[in-house]
Amino acid sequence: MAQIEPNKSGFIGVFDSGIGGLSVLQALRAEMPQERFVYWADRGFAPYGERSDEFVIERSHFVTQQLLAQGSLKALVVACNTATAVAIESLRATFPNLAFIGVEPALKPALAQTQTLRVGVMGTQGTLSSLRFDKLLRSVLADAKPKTCEFVLQACKGLALAIEQQTEKSLEDTQALEDLCAQHVQCMGSFGLEPGQIDTLVLGCTHYVFVQDILRKLVGPDVNIISTGEAVAKQTKRLTTPTSSHTETTKVSNQIQLWTTGSLEALQLAASRWLDLPAHHCQLFQTPSAK
Repeated sequence: MAQIEPNKSGFIGVFDSGIGGLSVLQALRAEMPQERFVYWADRGFAPYGERSDEFVIERSHFVTQQLLAQGSLKALVVACNTATAVAIESLRATFPNLAFIGVEPALKPALAQTQTLRVGVMGTQGTLSSLRFDKLLRSVLADAKPKTCEFVLQACKGLALAIEQQTEKSLEDTQALEDLCAQHVQCMGSFGLEPGQIDTLVLGCTHYVFVQDILRKLVGPDVNIISTGEAVAKQTKRLTTPTSSHTETTKVSNQIQLWTTGSLEALQLAASRWLDLPAHHCQLFQTPSAK
């Protein structure tokens, strides 16, 4: 990995098992247009959501070390629900001087918005079966009392990987992806505003933002669909922006580097499609094959 040129204000790292975290990077760019970002797509080892906890922790530590080696890392956004759920506490313990910002399913905002008191949560098996998610769910339900709410959890096996693979297809060739989304949505039950229906859908994986249009058609126009990118961007800004209101206005214009351990072409296509970035922003990191 080529050495990143030093920047007096440092850079913000962002990583995910693939392209899903680009949805968070979109929000980060909008919230902090002056910042410099380095994004790591660990696609050669994706999807994290179907890997063991030990594997996800190992990869998360490896990626963090690679980014730290490149210069002044101001903060690291773990733009992956599974990596946040499984590895972020270990990362914070191992790298105590680095600010980590994780992502988690937006259960609290969903509880605040639902009227039918039935909320759907789509996520990977790794996220929904994690101790961190269980703790979050219990906390939200406890804080809601005496209000009661049912969270309908759907582990969407294969969906994150299908979204990764879709990047290499044409925008019109989406039938297989639509069928997979429909399968998972149908397993959750009825959506709508009537009593007993799910009126709020939480996207518990950063990849799923990229199929939000498909999901919207499936659940209908009245259902709230909630993701986490904007909240993560605001939290990152809070942790990395100097308290002084008189900050330097240097025009950095979102200097961005994107790295992948998988297909370089796939990352280039994703960067062009979702971030409007030309191919030269993307580079390949050579790494040993997955275990």
